[in-house]
Amino acid sequence: MTSALPASRAKHGTTRNETAALDESITAWALAARGGDADAVELFVRALHSDVQRYVAHLCGDPQTVDDLAQDTFLRALGSLHRFEGRSSARAWLLSIARRAVIDSYRHRAARPRLSDVPDWQLAVELAQSCDLPGFDDGVALLDLLASLPQDRREAFILTQLLGLPYAEAAEVSDCPIGTVRSRVARARATLMDLLDEASRPAALAA
Repeated sequence: MTSALPASRAKHGTTRNETAALDESITAWALAARGGDADAVELFVRALHSDVQRYVAHLCGDPQTVDDLAQDTFLRALGSLHRFEGRSSARAWLLSIARRAVIDSYRHRAARPRLSDVPDWQLAVELAQSCDLPGFDDGVALLDLLASLPQDRREAFILTQLLGLPYAEAAEVSDCPIGTVRSRVARARATLMDLLDEASRPAALAA
């Protein structure tokens, strides 16, 4: 568990330059898709599908609805592409739509009580990643640590540190000031490092 935080970022992440270049490509695909390019639509959806699944899994707290919410997000996005002008990255724009889809889902479920409730966003995220990929165990360990964070800090950390959004775009997705996002990430990181230190002490003492 002591290597979960750095290992997850190293194995699942990319450099900031690579992330920025990918975001530029995704945004270009979104703009091309707006013009009716079918290939660009496929590239756009494929590039962001896993990010949307991870994000809605974190927000919705119900593993059974993750796929439906992801599909709803893309349907909304494709129906709104004519309004996308590329002023922000397509990733931030899409995650904002995902957030609204989850909020609307909460409101709908509040009006129609469910027979059962499965408040396990961790399980949904685990099921969304392949068990045979390198770093899977580290990723699950990181999810265990993230579960201990308050929801607002967890969301800020996932958006910036796992999904790679710049702080300004994470603030746009979360609908809060950029300073608030920076504060939440800093506090989340401090809490995670404290938890990693606590987890490593028994092993150090045993050694």
